Parts: sequence; C-alpha cells; structure tokens
Amino acid sequence: MGPGGTGAQEISGERRQLINVAYRLLGSLAEAEDAVQEAYARWYGLSPGRRAEIVSPGAWLTTVTCRICLDVLGSARARRERYVGAWLPEPLPDRTEWGRHAGGADTSGPADPADQIVLDESVTMAFLVVLESMTPAERVAFVLHDVFRYPFAEIAGVLERSPAACKQLASSARRRVGSARPAVTATGRADVVRHVKEAWQSKDIAALVSLLDPAAVMTADGGGVVGTVLRPVEGGARIAQYMAAIADKAPDLELLERSVNGMPGLVARRAGVVATVAAFDVRGDRVTRIWVVRNPQKLRPWARQTA
Repeated sequence: MGPGGTGAQEISGERRQLINVAYRLLGSLAEAEDAVQEAYARWYGLSPGRRAEIVSPGAWLTTVTCRICLDVLGSARARRERYVGAWLPEPLPDRTEWGRHAGGADTSGPADPADQIVLDESVTMAFLVVLESMTPAERVAFVLHDVFRYPFAEIAGVLERSPAACKQLASSARRRVGSARPAVTATGRADVVRHVKEAWQSKDIAALVSLLDPAAVMTADGGGVVGTVLRPVEGGARIAQYMAAIADKAPDLELLERSVNGMPGLVARRAGVVATVAAFDVRGDRVTRIWVVRNPQKLRPWARQTA
C-alpha cells in the first residue's frame, strides 16, 4: 500500500483507488461512496499529531475503508432478506459511449464516482454476483490480493488475521470465481447480444430460443419499486416467452446496445430515460445468464446518459 504524503492533494488522490476497492467489495456504488466518505471523515477527525505519525496515509485509508465495508457486508444479509425480490449489484455505464452531460449541464461539480471505476473483468456482473456468494472476509482477502495485488501481510492488518489465514480465505474465494471469468471475447459477446436485441425487437421467439442456453437463467431486480419478476426465470424457452411478452406490453421502449460493467449489454429507455439495464453472460454462442436491473435507485449513474 506504499508510503505517501499527508498533504491534502496526496490524500485526495487516494479516492479513486478507494472507490474501486469499495465498489468491488460492496457491489453498490452508493455504498462504496459512503464508505470512502466515512474513511475520509475519520482521517480528518484525527489530530494533526496523530496524522503526522501515520507513515502511509493511503494504507491507513485503505484499511479503514475495508473495515467499514466489512461492517456493511456483515449487515447486508439481514437487509437483503427484507429486500423485495432478487438483489443485484448496481450496474455501471461506460461514459465513453454516451454524451455525459445532457443539455449543457454544469460540469464544474464534483466528479461522479462512476467515472472513477476502472471497468475490467473484476466488475463484470458475473464476477460481482459470485463475490456476493463469499463471506465478507473471503471477499476482502480475494479482492485485495487477486484484484489489487496487495500482499497477504498487509491484508492481515485489515482483517486482523494471520497472513496464512488470509491466504486460505483468498484460496477458498478463488475456487468460486473460475466460472465467472469471461469465456468469450468482447466481440463475440457483442454479436450475441446484438442478435438478442434484434430478435427481441422483432418478437421472434424462435430466434430468441436459439440464442438462449436451454438452462439459461434470468434474474431481475426491481427492489419493490417497479414491477418485475420476483423470482428468477429459468429455461431458455420461458425467458424468450417472457421477453416477447415485455415487447408487447412496452412497445415504446428504445433498446440500445451499451456496455454494462465493461461488457456488451442492453439498455432500455422510455422517453429518453434509462428504465432498464441488462447484463449478459455468454458461453459459446448462447446466453447463459441475464441480469436485469430496474430498481431506479440502482440506475442513478445512468440518469444523465444521452444517445
């Protein structure tokens, strides 16, 4: 985690790294930002003398942020038991694909946290969903070591466990992750997603079925705020019928091919407002998983996206 200065600029420069760590730990951009803000509040709450004693402010902030995330993860299970329907991570847009500020909006405000997230395979929806299956300690050990390359000696200080125990946690987590790594190139994924879009728009159920793995699963997150299926839809044929029914009920939806967490996905807009974001897992030439996020609270990073 390296040495660093105590000046305001050096401290502020840690924010991007901290948000990247916290988002992967929590799967929520809003919660990640809150965790980082709390870590900074604790830093500035220290006396000047105490801050001067800290050799590496970046390491201190990382440790505090991760411990805050551990507390959040520890309470997440109880909160998600009360969540209406399935809970999915917050999807992230790729700003390079959109006009960032609609209507000449003011650009002088603080940077959007979504702009600070590095979009790589460690933030794909498939990867984040697997991270959700881990214990909080496994998740911290794996993310810090395998994603951000922190040594186990430093992770031990975060988790307050021995380096050997942290290594075991990361190893256990790693066994779960194999199937979440991309198995198809981005171009191959984009081709499949484009064909799904075309079949959906034409309400071609046969074409949709051919693009979906027979054992495909679609999971939707409306958070109880907007209507959607509360349980996963299983089977390619059932998913195709569900998608065709949606096309009938919402003929005014505009469907766009856009990156979702760095991978080809689809975005549905109504009257210019993003209403649904769909991420896909593709194996071979078929879709195996679809994650559909409709909860407006999770679509805030998409709120100002324009064509």
